[in-house]
Order: sequence, then C-alpha cells, then structure tokens
Amino acid sequence: MPVFDAVVIGSGAGAGPVIYELARAGFRVAVLEKGPWFRTADFRKDELVATRRDVYFPNLEKEFHVLSFTRNGRKKSVTTYEWNWSFWNGNMAGGATNIMSGYFQRMKPQDFKLLSTYGEIPGANITDWPVDYAEMEPYYTKVEKLIGVSGRVVAHRFQEPRSTPDFPFPPLRENIVASFIDRAAKELGYEVIPTPRAILSQDRDERKACYYSNYCGSYGCASDAKGSARVALLRDALKTGNVTFITNAHVYRLETDGHFRVKKARFITADGKKYAVEGKIFVVAAQAVESVRLLLLSKNKEFPEGLANNNGLVGKNILFSAGGIGEGEIRLDDYDEKTAAAIRQPGLFINRTLQSFYEWEDPETGKKQKGGIVDFLFEHANPVPRAIKQKRDGDRLVYGRELKQRIYRYFTGVRTLKFEIFTDWLPHDGGFVSLDKRHKDFRGFPVANIHIDAHPAQIRPGRFLARHAEQLLRQMGLHHIRSNVNDWPPSNLQAGGIRFGNDPRTSVLNKWCQAHEVENLFVTDGSFMPTGGSVPYTWTIYANSFRVADYIKREFAYLKRQ
Repeated sequence: MPVFDAVVIGSGAGAGPVIYELARAGFRVAVLEKGPWFRTADFRKDELVATRRDVYFPNLEKEFHVLSFTRNGRKKSVTTYEWNWSFWNGNMAGGATNIMSGYFQRMKPQDFKLLSTYGEIPGANITDWPVDYAEMEPYYTKVEKLIGVSGRVVAHRFQEPRSTPDFPFPPLRENIVASFIDRAAKELGYEVIPTPRAILSQDRDERKACYYSNYCGSYGCASDAKGSARVALLRDALKTGNVTFITNAHVYRLETDGHFRVKKARFITADGKKYAVEGKIFVVAAQAVESVRLLLLSKNKEFPEGLANNNGLVGKNILFSAGGIGEGEIRLDDYDEKTAAAIRQPGLFINRTLQSFYEWEDPETGKKQKGGIVDFLFEHANPVPRAIKQKRDGDRLVYGRELKQRIYRYFTGVRTLKFEIFTDWLPHDGGFVSLDKRHKDFRGFPVANIHIDAHPAQIRPGRFLARHAEQLLRQMGLHHIRSNVNDWPPSNLQAGGIRFGNDPRTSVLNKWCQAHEVENLFVTDGSFMPTGGSVPYTWTIYANSFRVADYIKREFAYLKRQ
C-alpha cells in the first residue's frame, strides 16, 4: 500500500466530514471501517435484523464490554454479554448515523461555557470549552445543508443565534397528536417547538424524501432520506477517486515512529489476517469508548500508559446523556371516529420538543441551574416488545386468552406517547474507561471497562423536567402516565474520554482536536467533548468534524505535495 496523506479510523459522524473534506481537497485518504458496507437496498424494515440480532453490531459473546458500577456501597462488574446490554452502536460504513433517529438540536451558547455560566458543582469536573458557539455556528449551518435537516425555526426564549432564518428543508409530516401537544403546551404556558430532524422532507439529488415507513430509529433508511454519513458524505467522497475504503478492518494498534508521531495503523480483518497501513495524519473516530480503548492499547516506550496519555487523562471524564424517559397512553375510544383514525395513522412524526426549561431556578438554592429539553415521540412500532409488555399485570403473569385479549386491545385501541429527557451528564472521577485486566475479546485484545457511576447532582434536573412533561401529558388527557429518571447511562449516546482544551495538563487534545503530545493525531468523534449539553450529540459531532477538517486542510496542505 502507498503512504496515505490521511488514515481515518471509523466512518460515522466524527469521521465522515473529515473524509469528505480531505478527499475533495485532494488528500489521499485511507478509511479503516470495522464493519461492512451495507447498501441502501440492504436496509429492510425487518425487526429481527435491526433490533434483535447481531447484524449491525458485533456479537456480544465475541466482543463485549465490561461495566463497573457502585450499588449499595459495593463495586460490581458485569460483562455486557451477561446483561445483554450492547455498548456497540453501529459497526458499518457510516456508523450509527445509519440507524439514528436524527433528532438534531444545536447546543446552546451556555453549553460551551458551563463552568463560567453556572459555577462549580462539587465533585464534578465541568469546564468551559476552548471554542464558543459563535465559532461552531457556521458548521452547524453547514451540516444543515450537506447532511440535510428538515424543520421550522420558531422563536423562543432559548433559541440559539442563527446565521440563516430557517432550515433548508421544510418540516416532515406530522401526526394530529402534535397539535394536541401544541394546544396543551399553550394552555400550560410551555414553549414547545417543532423538532428539527436529519431526515429529508423533499427529494435531493440521489436521495429520496422520507416515505414515513413507521420504522425509523434503529433502522437503516430505505430511501436515503436519513442524513447518514454514508449517503450524505461517503458516497461523494468516493467519487473523487482519492479514498481507499477498507471494510471489516478492526484497528487494534497505532504505532509511533520514535519521534512522537503516529506512523502506522495495524488492523485485523474478518478472516483473522493482520495488515498495516502507513499515513502522514491519523484521525480516530471509532466512537468514544472504542477510541479510548484504541489509544490505551497503543502503548509503547514513548507512551507507556497509552498513546497521547502521558498526562493520564485518556479515558477520564466519560460522558453519556443524562435524563430519563416517560410515557402515557392515548386511548382511541376517548375520541370520535375521525380523530381516532387520524391518531392511528402510522408513520407520521410527532416532532415536538419542550424547550421551556433549558434553565431553571433551583428552589433550594435560588440559583439559576442548567436544565434541558424533552422530546416527544410515539412508541417504537416494533411489535415484539410491544406484545411482550402485555404479559404482566403488575406482578401477575398474564397468559392464554387474557393475554391475547390484552395484546389485541393494546394494538388496536391504544397509542403510547413517549418522552425522552436530555440533561447534562456530569463528568467526574467515577466515570471513566480503562482496559479490563481480566477479559479479552475473541481476538485476544483486552476489552474496555466502562465505569458508569453517575454524579448524584445530575438526577435532579431530570426529575424536574419529568414532572413538567407528565403535567403536559395530563393536560392532554392521557392515561397511565409514568416516567423513570435514574443514573443508568443510555449506551447509544457516548462522548468524552479524550477531552479537548487549551491546557495540556488538563486535556488530551487542543482546540482543533489534535493531540497535545502527538502532532499528527486527531480525534473527531464525540470523545473530544468536555461536557455534552442537554441535547443529543450527533449534530455537534458532525459540525466539529467539519471544523477540524478545515483546520487540517489549511495547516497540512503541504502533505499533498510530498
């Protein structure tokens, strides 16, 4: 193989913009992707394939993680195989962006200055970002256009500043229940806005608009409407002729040249053969947990504790998304036949976000505190878990004719409206990723041990938001309203662990996501984030990757001439 100008590990939201921009600028790029390249035609709406089998994710019996946590004062460790709880989020070209729901909210200006805006939280390692919202804003706008974001900008108290008046694509079609939310919110004085989605509402080039299949999150898109890195960026990057894309390539080590620069990426293919690829720049974007694991596996004489880890911070301050979930039942017999038919209509979105409480005043302290958002959505259409839910009535097991009747009533007479709460996961010393000392994957490499203890202060904002979300559902007249806010992390929203900052003593990367100790190493997945805001991470990861790509094009253009 030739020596590539850039070697990129991963191909999702953190990698796609770098691959796209460098290839179009004339860099010769090698991409090492752990999974296969699924075509659009491969993404059928098959529940067993998408959510109940190891098709998009590694088999947990072969490739698992260890989870360590404290309960009742005792430290415990389990494997994700034992608990059937996967922390893999899409091993394929385009990564998890193929199967995301595409809820795209920008971080707000105060999210970039969490420490200076709200002050210290005892025991939490919060800090300000080395960049601010104004520096990121043009890249949020770029993502809207290139990835494709549909929505409608509505002025509200916490609206982020924008350089454009509206989204490039109009809102997706909505179920009548969205109007019920709007009415209840107005009655309560809440600010509820349309939720922007990285899903095309209109055809664009080779991509077709959403066809409202009723199976979106966890499923690949059969029309290419969803803004995955695969369809929005990688396909065009390949057309340049500057990209060598290697699938089923598990990178297990980065080697340095003895002068604090990465020289090679070593990888192993599905058939067990080992190879190496050389490059001038290396960009790691394997998602937070696995990016940390790769750097820790890449220890050598220059870096005895792991690549770029001489300050001991690689793996520290891991982030997930704090908050919780809730739901209420819409019983169709509460409505006239025409309205019930409109509620029942499948495929149409809710696309509503409660934005009233991004900040709130803590009644105990009287101080302004960071809150978050609440997204509203229908229960996933997947019939298997919906049917399984009916087998219990409290602690009583239901079976036979009664079970059949419960399933029939639920599928024909009820729609469940859910809500998801997003608040800040607080980085702290108890949340980090290390290499496990006992367990190895089927290839013989130590697995990541994810220490998932949560900071206790992050529970209160979630419960505060849950109370208001439940109140909104009650105002709508829903039944069986409930919520759950706890300290378990959602495995699909990972960030932190390789945080960026201006001070090499307190961060691994500089403001350009370039390792302080390794000039030609960049990390562009969500692991660069020191704090995560109270929104899903994907839009910010995309935007930051475009920002870093501009820096690489500007500062390393000379590499193309060598």
